[in-house]
Amino acid sequence: MSKCLSTYLISDVFGFRAFIAVFLEVFLIDKYCLCATILKNVIPKHMANLFRFGVSLEKKLLDEFDVLIKKKNYSNRSEAFRDLIRQELVKEEWQGTGEVVGAITLVYDHRKRELINTLTNIQHDFQGTIISSQHIHQDHDNCLEIIIARGAVKDVVDLADTLKSVKGVKHGAMNMSSTGKGV
Repeated sequence: MSKCLSTYLISDVFGFRAFIAVFLEVFLIDKYCLCATILKNVIPKHMANLFRFGVSLEKKLLDEFDVLIKKKNYSNRSEAFRDLIRQELVKEEWQGTGEVVGAITLVYDHRKRELINTLTNIQHDFQGTIISSQHIHQDHDNCLEIIIARGAVKDVVDLADTLKSVKGVKHGAMNMSSTGKGV
């Protein structure tokens, strides 16, 4: 790698070309290992594993994406792309057989006969999968229950489907998430 190329790559990452160019001129005589040692100390650890790549998009699609990321308060396109990629990786986890985490939300009328007992019995049947639950009184009639489940994909999905299908549940939803190991 030549001095010029080294200077360009670093300036792309840090954006202060003049300082880096002078820095390399002084220390980069013809020893590449000296350059590597210097660069290791200059590049912050949190940026050491970042890679840049190009994406080609139609102007209209990019404009719509920029509006979306502004609306969702992303600070830049990179953060939005990272989230989109992670979202797809989480979906892939849920297609497999490994361990996943999810939040099941239920809305129901607590006055419905035997509903609370049925929901409680189901949760006891899945006690190895449920790690937490919270019950919220939304108004005089309606309750919101949030159940955090962790386990094999099949077990978590079975729990969610079983709870959502109980007569008297007005709405049930499964929010798929990750243990964080695969993303």
